[in-house]
Amino acid sequence: MFKKALATLVLLIISVTVSAADNPLSVHVLNTQNGLPGPGIEVTLAYYDDGQWVSLNAGKTNEQGRITALYPAGKKIKEGVYKVTFKTGDWMKRRNAETFFPEIPVVFEVDGTLSHYHIPLLLSPFGYSTYRGN
Repeated sequence: MFKKALATLVLLIISVTVSAADNPLSVHVLNTQNGLPGPGIEVTLAYYDDGQWVSLNAGKTNEQGRITALYPAGKKIKEGVYKVTFKTGDWMKRRNAETFFPEIPVVFEVDGTLSHYHIPLLLSPFGYSTYRGN
């Protein structure tokens, strides 16, 4: 029974890893105030279509401050303008910390030249920085 449970766990881990590897969008949050990851931050993804934002997906960062598969599973990313919004206010409030930014929207363009897009966020209570990662 132990071997069967272990085999099932290994298959689940492989499945999640493959799914994340195939997903075209990931995010990562690091708290620059203490140098630690930002776990439990809600993140939303939207696509700009015909003058309005259309919600595509949402998730929460894991213990390493990452969401490895933010784009809807099984779908190919299409060219266009996207917005990832980090809901930082609630996260800071849960840590009894002040913040000037209750949420941080990051708007970026997918031009079809890359198969994977990574959006890191370096966060502190009164400032942030982001860039196109890999």
